[in-house]
Amino acid sequence: MDPIAAVIGQPAPDFVLQDLDGRPFRLGEQRGRILVLSFWSADCPHSERADEILTALSVEWGDSVGAWWVASNDNEDEERLRRTSLQRHVGPVLRDPGQAAADRYTAQVTPHLFVIDERGLLRYAGAPDDVSFRQRVPTRNYLADAVQALLHGQAPDPASTAPYGCAIVRGHVAPRPTTRL
Repeated sequence: MDPIAAVIGQPAPDFVLQDLDGRPFRLGEQRGRILVLSFWSADCPHSERADEILTALSVEWGDSVGAWWVASNDNEDEERLRRTSLQRHVGPVLRDPGQAAADRYTAQVTPHLFVIDERGLLRYAGAPDDVSFRQRVPTRNYLADAVQALLHGQAPDPASTAPYGCAIVRGHVAPRPTTRL
């Protein structure tokens, strides 16, 4: 197992990412409150739906729960991220060039949500709710349930679900030059 990969019940892997204004955000400095990480896309309709859920819940939770939106897609430029974050009233939006944070958290889609408790332990990873191709209306809000459990000193159940959404767009590796003999 990769020693730096995110594992439920273990310390969340630390990282430092910059927001759209260049300010650094260090995960390890967030101890003392619950933090939701949303691996996010400006172009993904599933992320847009998760944004609505997360911003509504954030009002309910107040200052005891923070949220960061992590933009890992290589195809989304800063202007697009800035415009979309303002339209959706989300932030801070943190740039993840090269997908270093996405890799440490094994995020493959947007949205992929991670809930970190006040001690810095990863406590939930997965989808915001139970919507699926066949079930268009959610019957369970996993994100709300996970945070509510933590706010009441309990462990989230389930601690992980399968995320759904748009694939994170990763950079293309340049082809190796061929050598002729």
